Amino acid sequence: MPHSHLKEALDTLKETGVRITPQRHAILEYLINSMSHPTADDIYKSLEGKFPNMSVATVYNNLRVFREVGLVKELTYGDSSSRFDFTTTEHYHVICENCSKIVDFHYPGLDEVEHLASHVTGFKVGHHRLEIYGVCPDCALKEAH
Repeated sequence: MPHSHLKEALDTLKETGVRITPQRHAILEYLINSMSHPTADDIYKSLEGKFPNMSVATVYNNLRVFREVGLVKELTYGDSSSRFDFTTTEHYHVICENCSKIVDFHYPGLDEVEHLASHVTGFKVGHHRLEIYGVCPDCALKEAH
């Protein structure tokens, strides 16, 4: 499954004329396999062994490129540093108010919300964002003890 995502992502880059460097390939692969919505720093730390001359700035610049072609979403909430999410499908996020962990949450009524909003207000709806906040099971367990 993730392999096909990588191929599609690389095809998208080719179509938009973005050069596919080994670093870009590695960053994309890391994002696709990571379910934890990593920060640029997380990505840098996990790849610095493989690319000793890569800087955090390189990671940021590449993430910006990916964001511009629509492969990656930048999530700015929870804590101060942006987290990055490889966009496979539309989904919502559930965010822990304690540790800022972000978990994907799929809900079949995604489009319905937009249709309803459009119908009720007459707006031409482009997109929407929904965040759900609470305490994750790990933090809840710690609080219970």
